[in-house]
Amino acid sequence: MLKVYAKFAEEWMAVPVVQGVKSETERFAGALDTYTIEAMMQDGKALQSGTSHFLGQNFAKAFEVQYLNVSTRLIGALIMTHSDDNGLVLPPRLAPIQVVIIPIATKPEQMEQVNKEVQPIIEELRSKGITVKFDDADNKRPGFKFADYELKGVPVRLVLGARDLENGTIEVMRRDTLEKETRSIEGIAQYVEDLLEDIQKNIFQKAKTFRDAHIYECDNYDEFKERVKDGGFFLCHWDGTAETEAQIKEETQATIRCVPFGVEQTPGVDMVSGKPSKARVIIARSY
Repeated sequence: MLKVYAKFAEEWMAVPVVQGVKSETERFAGALDTYTIEAMMQDGKALQSGTSHFLGQNFAKAFEVQYLNVSTRLIGALIMTHSDDNGLVLPPRLAPIQVVIIPIATKPEQMEQVNKEVQPIIEELRSKGITVKFDDADNKRPGFKFADYELKGVPVRLVLGARDLENGTIEVMRRDTLEKETRSIEGIAQYVEDLLEDIQKNIFQKAKTFRDAHIYECDNYDEFKERVKDGGFFLCHWDGTAETEAQIKEETQATIRCVPFGVEQTPGVDMVSGKPSKARVIIARSY
């Protein structure tokens, strides 16, 4: 189940995560093990974005059933990982509206021409499985619509006006970078399809680059106490005791997020207690 969470987070939500198992103190009460995916938010804090609790027989015996209980907070991770001051930034693969088309016309005959030009574009985009909204409502100004769809995180905005009709062009804006460009109407559907895939990859890579740049190995507790205030994932040796874990939490407000999978582990020394350690854990402040 954990791999399913991680695959969904990274491939669909474009949120890079670290997979691992919780410490005994942090695991779900009564569970034999709690597996987690941890995502790093833009302020450097950790968010437990999905968990899978192996309950064994502890709860099942009372009800004569056996089950695996799963919880998830992936939506919160998506919002906090990608969004900016203008609102949501949604990954195209999950966006309910992938493309919005906004006409600009001051006269009825112009709007009629725009509608005629737009319909083949809408049909071709939809034939590619792309969700499109043509917002021709006349009770809101274009500027309001622009801001509204940016707030909602629609990945691509197309704008077609009278001047575009004369030139055979259309304005394209991508939500992830807010970059605008003017393109030929000819071939625009294929361009938008490719652009959506590029946006999906770009927002994942942006988040991964940020995450990777804020993962640190640390073996000095005084250094850790200062640096953890600024956020980040710290790979630190831990002696495996609840006492050391509690001391770290009390003195730094940071917790052991998980024993990460996929990290080459070597024995070391716990930075707090000085006792032997079998592996490094991820320690971070969280929500």
